[in-house]
Order: sequence, then structure tokens, then C-alpha cells
Amino acid sequence: MADTTTPDIIYTQVDEAPELATYSLLPIIRSFADAAGISIGTRDISLAGRILAAFPEALTADQKQSDDLAILGQLVKTPDANIIKLPNVSASVPQLVAAVKELQSQGYALPDYPEAPSSDAEKKTRAAYDAIKGSAVNPVLREGNSDRRAANAVKKYAMANPHSMGTWSKDSKTKVSSMSDGDFFSNEKSLTLTDAQAGAAKIVHIAADGAETVLKDGVTLPAGTVVDTTFMSAKALDKFLAKQIEETKAEGTLFSLHLKATMMKISDPIIFGHAVREFLKPVFEKYGEELKAAGVNPNAGIGDMMARIDDKPEIMAAIKAAMDERPPMYMVNSDKGITNLHVPSDVIIDASMPALIRAGGKGWGPDNKEHDTNCVIPDNSYAPVYDESIKYFKETGALDPTTSGTVQNIGLMAQKAEEYGSHPTTFEIPADGTVKMIAANGDVISEHNVEANDIWRAASARKAPIEDWVQLAIDRQKAEGCEAIFWLDGDRAHDAELIAYVKPILEAKGVADKFQIMSPAKATRQTLETIRKGESSIAITGNVLRDYLTDLFPILELGTSAKMLSIVKLMQGGGLFETGAGGSAPKHVQQLVEENHLRWDSLGEFSALGESLKFLADQKNNEKARILGKAVDAATQGVLDNNKSPSRKVGEPDNRASHYYFALYWAQALASQTDDTAMAKHFAPIAEKLATNESKILDELAAVQGKPVDLGGYYHSDPSKTEAVMRPSPTLNAIIG
Repeated sequence: MADTTTPDIIYTQVDEAPELATYSLLPIIRSFADAAGISIGTRDISLAGRILAAFPEALTADQKQSDDLAILGQLVKTPDANIIKLPNVSASVPQLVAAVKELQSQGYALPDYPEAPSSDAEKKTRAAYDAIKGSAVNPVLREGNSDRRAANAVKKYAMANPHSMGTWSKDSKTKVSSMSDGDFFSNEKSLTLTDAQAGAAKIVHIAADGAETVLKDGVTLPAGTVVDTTFMSAKALDKFLAKQIEETKAEGTLFSLHLKATMMKISDPIIFGHAVREFLKPVFEKYGEELKAAGVNPNAGIGDMMARIDDKPEIMAAIKAAMDERPPMYMVNSDKGITNLHVPSDVIIDASMPALIRAGGKGWGPDNKEHDTNCVIPDNSYAPVYDESIKYFKETGALDPTTSGTVQNIGLMAQKAEEYGSHPTTFEIPADGTVKMIAANGDVISEHNVEANDIWRAASARKAPIEDWVQLAIDRQKAEGCEAIFWLDGDRAHDAELIAYVKPILEAKGVADKFQIMSPAKATRQTLETIRKGESSIAITGNVLRDYLTDLFPILELGTSAKMLSIVKLMQGGGLFETGAGGSAPKHVQQLVEENHLRWDSLGEFSALGESLKFLADQKNNEKARILGKAVDAATQGVLDNNKSPSRKVGEPDNRASHYYFALYWAQALASQTDDTAMAKHFAPIAEKLATNESKILDELAAVQGKPVDLGGYYHSDPSKTEAVMRPSPTLNAIIG
């Protein structure tokens, strides 16, 4: 399906619900764009596509696939980039293994994922797979900083059609629990590199007996880079988790763990594994050797563990007994018994915490009822955002979506900024000793005394992205004229270094009075008070908070984060247009397979498409692209105004019907515009055919619902089967082509 030309716009192939929607929407986009002489190409950054690209030596000539992520990684460093980027799977190990097995079953001779590599060949294979897991895509493509906000049409619609909000009680027992010491926050050290220190740094571990091991060499760090190093104590983590399990049971709430095992693909699965081991401590203490022999890795979760020992009834009974003695767990799926600790990628903090806060602080328990919840977030770096939100809503009650203002975000993320770029420099420490990061000139950047099993990491933010981020914030504040806050804590080592960049730039530009600098906790309360008054605020944040806040506030304001306008202004002049922050919606795929109903809302794709076309107009002085882009905005407004977004229920209009209406309104807008008579003439008959065949098209789309479908695969579906499922209206297909 992917092509290899250099088109005007690249539309990414991804996974799960957004990829299914692409089979319906992309033909419409291509048909309309072709009429204006605009080419739309594709590049495959799906999990399956990236796996296949990593092992060309294992595939036949017909099976080999280009490394499209690497190709896009080069393109985003040029002014020609114009990419519409849809959400892709950031795979956990269980997801990665499942995708490999599916591809193997389809005839791809891929090697198995080596769980415990011993030979050089196995280690090489493991390294190739590890490069694919977690958030492997975004750090490559995000060669610019982030500008995320709700489009005016989306915000107005949400205010006029408010989503449900849970009721908060002042007596709610829901709380956030974080470590008070021994975590990444408390152990952080940070500095800004001088010219003399710039170059290739290295990270070394010096054991108690003096043995030195180079953990990582050749870490390129230019002058002006803010370098952070820190670690989480394994002993402190275990002590903290044990205490939280006890407190949760005593308080009668649900135990829940909130991490980001996809993006923080090294550190957070390890933390997750500590929680699994602590929750099932009696089982691991009694059956540790048997579990090890069965290949159990607590980092993979209880689900993987139970699958490996389902033929050992004694251990299975011990697991049940241990869980019966523990507090009830926050559930991913109560009906199927899938707990918070089943799969590391099932509970992602930036989705799970906003959903819980929106629900009035309630989580689903094993009894399929809502309960107050202990939200365990071990590291205290960003937990105060959620802690303050919960405290605020206990005091004031839920936010009213019909009157609330909006929060925009300017996020520092270019060139793998901050923790989200720390994967290659994160290590589980093998033995007691010291970890040092040493600059190119021999200066010791940092030094930490560590113990076996501690989690040590280094992260960085480079000078050019930081300066670009501050300028982007200045530009956005000037455009909006509203409150603007840098969410930086002067008492945190990393943030203090950023503040040393921010203040002089604001002063030099003469705009220091337009901005505030606040710790995340204080900024959270200030921002909530601002939007409760119906006013707007710009949150200017680092990379992790960019991710967290562009879910938290949209979910409170709009009911979803998938409808956000997300523009990445690439530092070399190109554009990356992301289609919201809503993830890839695996439950939507499940419903499609079972009922042939896809409830995925493509509003994010519509918004990104409009911005991409208008960017193309400016980029290549293409007025036809500008006309198309303006018409996309009109079509998006039409979908909202006429309530043509997908329904959640089978038998009602779904994603495919919303695409039909988008095409109808787009064609009508193009037919009625007067800036280009040739385009108006071309689209007039298309608009007429779409309008006069409305009932017939909707009947054809509705007729297929209610029955299961076969896509030919989950991670690597069959294109012909998927196209047949997603384009079931012969009438619409004949009009669009």
C-alpha cells in the first residue's frame, strides 16, 4: 500500500482504528487532491511495517519492505516535509511478540523475540526488536516543537454538546500517592554543558570492587545542552509499593498503578515489574524458581505470567489466594478479569488519569462498579499535576464543559528532548557501585551512588530546540493575548536550568511581563481556576507534561483528546501534522471485528488535513491547496454542526458514514467557492451526486453492520479484505473513484 515517490503530502500508515479509518478516508482525500494536482503518498510506520523493515535478510524479495520510518526521519530534517501523522502503536513486549507471531503465521520467516538472549545472534535480534518497541516513532519524526490546541469549531461544538462528567465528593478517598524520596525527582542532577565539555560523553558503572563497565559510549552532546541524570532506588520503590498496597486495603479503595510503559520503554516496564512482584509477593517467594523456569518476567505483567503457568494449578491457586488477600484492583476490563497489572501497556497514565478525574475520581473495580481509587504514581516529577487536579475538584466540583475556557500547549519535544529521549541511556544497574557520566573533556558531569537493580537514566534537551520552544511560546501568546505559564519548578534541578534559558530570552524580547513561571502543582491550580472562569491559558511545558496535559485538559474540556489540533513546526521549515492524541483505540477494532461498526472519530484527521493543505499553499505557493484547505475547514464544521460524527452503537452511523458526510460537505464547499471557477465546476457534479444519493449510500453502509468481519490479521491485516470492509458502499465508491 505504501509508495516510494516524493509526494506533496505524506499520509502515514499506522495501526488499529486509525489505520482502518484510513482505508475509507484516504481514497476521498486522494480523489479531491488529485483534482487540484496535489499528490498524496503514504509511508508505513505501523508496528508490523517496522518489524518487517528491520529484518530484510529473513524475507523473500516480495516480502521485503523499505524502512519508511528512517526515510521520514530524514525528510523531517528538510523544508520539504509535509506529513500527516496518525497515532501508531507504541508496543509493549507482549504486543511486539503478538505482532511477530501473527507475521510468522502469515509466512514471514521472522526470528522469535529472544526473551533471554545468550548468543551474539540472539543479542543482535533482541537489539533489533528492542529498537521497535515502545515509542520508537515519535522521537524520530518530532524534529520540532509542539503547538497543540482545540480548533475553534471543535471547542464550540463541545460547549454546545457537553460530554458527561462524573460527580466529585468532598469526602472522596481518591488520591495520588508518590515516593517522597529515592525516586527520579529527588535524585536528579542537571547542568548545562560548556563549549569545553561538548562532544561525545560516556556513562560508566564502577562496581564496589573497582571493576569499571562502560554502559554507553559516544553520547553526542553539543554545547548548551541541558543534561540530566538521576536514578530510582529499587529498595525505596519496593518499600513504597508495599506501603501503598497496605494503605489501599486499609482505606477500602482500589489499587491502581499509572505509568507510561510505551514511551518510557526501559524504565517503566521495570517499575511495573516491581509492582507485579510486590502485589504477588507470596507467590514469587514460594515459587520463584518454578516461575523463572517457566520464563515468567514480572515486567510483562500478570497476564503473561498466567499464560505461562496455566498448566500449574498449584501456582494458579496461589495467585488467586494472593490476589484475594490484596486490595481490589483497578480494572482494565472487569468482565474479562483483566486487571491494572495484567499488561504494562494497558494503563497509560496520560489516558488513565484524565479518565478517572473526568469520572469524579472513580475507577472500575472487579465487581464492575465504580470506586474511589489510590492512584499510585511512583515518581514525583509530574504526579503533582494529577494530585493537585484531584484536590481542586474535591474542593470545587467538576468542571462545566459548557462554560469552561481552553488550555493550549506549547511543548518542548524537538530532537528527543528530556525523558522521552532517554531510552538509550537508561539502565537497570547490575551491582552496587557508582555511575558517572563523563564529558568529552573528562569532566564528570554527574555521579550517583547506586545499588543493584536501581534504575539509572540520563536525558537531555539541546540549546536550539529550547530557544525555538521559547520563541514559539512568545508567538502563540502574542496571537492569543491570554494567560501564558511556563510549567517549571525552580526547585527541580532540570527546570532550574531551563529557567536560566527562558528568563533572558523573555527579557531580551521585552515580553517578560506576559508570562508566568510556576511549578507544575501551582500551574495546575492556576490553570483550572482560569478555565473555570471561561478564560484561556497557554501551558508551556517540557516533553512529558506536553504529553500529559494534551490529554488531561482536552478530556475535561472536550471529552476526548483525539480532536486536538496538533502542529509540529519542524525546525528546518517543514510541517508535521498530528491527528490528535487519542491513541490507536484497540477496543474500536474489537467492535468492528465483532459487529462491523467502527466508532473511531476522524475529526483529528480532518483538522490535520486542513492545516497540511494550507501549509502546502504557503510552502509551494499553491492556491488550489489553500482552497482545498479552507473547504476542509468548512466540511469539518459541517460534520460538527450537523452532528455527523460516528455513533458508538451498532446499527447507527459509524466512521464510514462520517467520511461520506465529510466528502459531501467538502465537495459542496468547493463547488460553491468563487476563487477558482475550474475547481468549482469540477466539484459541482460530485457534490450533486453525493447529495442525491444520500439515502442509498447510508443504506449501503448500514446494511453491513451487525455481523462479524475478517480483516485477515490484527497487526498486519489483509489489504483487500480490509478495503472491502471499510468501503462497503458501491455507490459512494463509484462517485469518489
